[in-house]
Amino acid sequence: MAARGTPVLAVEDGRVIRLHKGGAGGIAVYQLDGSGRYGYYYAHLDQYSDGLKEGKKVTRGDVLGFVGTTGNAPPNAPHLHFAIYEVEDPKRPWRGRPIDPYPLWR
Repeated sequence: MAARGTPVLAVEDGRVIRLHKGGAGGIAVYQLDGSGRYGYYYAHLDQYSDGLKEGKKVTRGDVLGFVGTTGNAPPNAPHLHFAIYEVEDPKRPWRGRPIDPYPLWR
């Protein structure tokens, strides 16, 4: 949970591979790390940051967008849906094996 409009920051250096609007995630960003092995999913955004586009290189801490309630998020519960995954098919790098982020941050 976060206040609507809170900046959403890239968790690692890499590049934006997909911008998606619609479906359960609403306005979403898919980012790969520099090796292309791991992906990051940021969803339910209210909007993207200015100039964000597919293929753009990003640095850890860059603003990707802003917390919101798009997709299937309840309108009174702004939050960021964040996921980490290991890319399994390089032809579909926006999909992969989910990774539990909690052990990584301990």
